[in-house]
Parts: sequence; structure tokens; C-alpha cells
Amino acid sequence: MEKFVLLNLSRRRFMGVMAALPFARPVLADDSLISFDELYGKFGVLGLEFSDKVKRLAGKNISIKGFMAPPLKAEAQFFVLTEIPMSLCPFCSSDADWPDNIIVVYLGEKQTFVQPSQTIEVRGTLEYGSWKDPETGFVSLLRIRQAEYSSV
Repeated sequence: MEKFVLLNLSRRRFMGVMAALPFARPVLADDSLISFDELYGKFGVLGLEFSDKVKRLAGKNISIKGFMAPPLKAEAQFFVLTEIPMSLCPFCSSDADWPDNIIVVYLGEKQTFVQPSQTIEVRGTLEYGSWKDPETGFVSLLRIRQAEYSSV
């Protein structure tokens, strides 16, 4: 027979204990942290190849720090995460090749955009490979979906 112990906690203490529990946001293993330096491996026949770490983390929750490039429009639910601060979208104004220091971030919920010089940490599900957004026509090679971000 199982025994249950009831604790005599005040409401304030109970709320403090509940706030400390990690169920609101998944706790990421150290391996789920990735940096821009870890996105690509070597040059292959078709150019840059994704790193083994990206391939291993595809479909999993990851965390990465970077900078938000100014969004194309204020009500967008996605933005481009860059390795260094940018005043313009790093490839939106030309037909240049996909830069190796950006990731498209699709938000799970709309958030207020931040200044391009502010470091943010993005958390979400990593995807790689060419994909065209059916709503915007935006083509990406590397994405984070169901993402959220916070200032660092």
C-alpha cells in the first residue's frame, strides 16, 4: 500500500515551490545547446554541409544565442537569427547564396521584436534542408520551429 504525505504549506510557499519546478519550459541538455560555429561541417561537392551535430539534433529542442535581423514586416511570426548584429535582412535584398551564419526562426506565438543589437536566446525545434514557406515563399535551409526567445 502506497503512503502519501501531505505537507502543511502556506499558499505563498506552495506557489514558490511550483514556480521552481521545470514543467513550464523543457530543460535542455548541454548537448542541445548549439552555436553558429557548430552549424556546418565541411565543404562537400554541393558546398557547405550541415554538421553532424545539426543532423543529430534535427527534430529536437535546441537553444542558440544570436541577434534578430530586422523583420520584413512588423506582424511577421518569423524572423532571421544572425551570428552578428545586422541592420538589414542579410539576404533579402539580393539573390546571394544562403549565408552560413543565419537561421530562420518560426515563432510558436507572436512576440514583440527586439533591437538588432540585443543578444537573444532562441529555443525551439531544429530543422534542416531546403524548405519553402507556402504563405510567404520564403526559402530556408536551416530553421527553428515552435520557437520562443528571450533577451540575454
